[in-house]
Amino acid sequence: MKSSTAIFYMIFSVIAFSLMNAVVKYLGAFDAYQIVFFRSIGTLLFTIPLIIKAKIPILGNNKKLLFLRGLFGVISLTCFFMSLNYLSLGTAVSLRYTSPIFGAIFALFFLKEKIKSVQWVLFLIAFIGVLVIKGFGADVNSLGVIFAILSAIFLGLIFIVIRKLGDSENPLVIINYFMILAFSFGGIMSIKYWKTPNLTEWLLLLSLGFFGYVGQLYMTKSLQSGETNVVVPLKYLEVIFMIVIGAFWFDEIYNLWTLLGVCLIMFGLLYNIYLKRKRS
Repeated sequence: MKSSTAIFYMIFSVIAFSLMNAVVKYLGAFDAYQIVFFRSIGTLLFTIPLIIKAKIPILGNNKKLLFLRGLFGVISLTCFFMSLNYLSLGTAVSLRYTSPIFGAIFALFFLKEKIKSVQWVLFLIAFIGVLVIKGFGADVNSLGVIFAILSAIFLGLIFIVIRKLGDSENPLVIINYFMILAFSFGGIMSIKYWKTPNLTEWLLLLSLGFFGYVGQLYMTKSLQSGETNVVVPLKYLEVIFMIVIGAFWFDEIYNLWTLLGVCLIMFGLLYNIYLKRKRS
């Protein structure tokens, strides 16, 4: 029963993140900075009251690492939203999911963690998937690929910072730092590109924070409720959801080469997760 609950939580989280990405794609007329700004507002409406209610020190303990986590998060999120202006949903999400590769490489240098030979092979397979998408995918935009990979690189750095933080900080404080920086950065940068939303667009923009918060909340609940090796691979269902949403809602076309590249990325990363969990 506990395992099935954890699986339900992770699938619910994936659906929430998928809907957030779909809304971002739909709001393509808005600049990425403005979307980052509204994404932060929707989440801050949840985190700040919860922090105050729980009487948690809002500034946290390790302010430097919390700031770095927030900064890297803002850069990663902005680059990902920018990539959606150039790439199909499934392709952008697949490329962003190469972040574990960069996380492992950064861990090698900053945390002195070892990478097994088979892991390097699996990372190579995933990277070949990226090259297949770029080289043979249907009209894959180079700038979009760069933004998606940059997003993955900074997401990899986030993994390192969070490992450094450990359990010394409340998750709400970590999220709050991220969202406050996103609010500040997105607000300032969007002034030049500001587009006044209509009522429907207001609701959609504010829903980004809601979907993002729900996705983060239930992903955490899932990891707390079930075995990691069972629930973590389910996170990659987001790629499949994005491909389906892109095809049916946005009339996106995925040729066989693009789908092959996506499969190579997913195989390399998922099998790496399997091996790591098997060893532990």
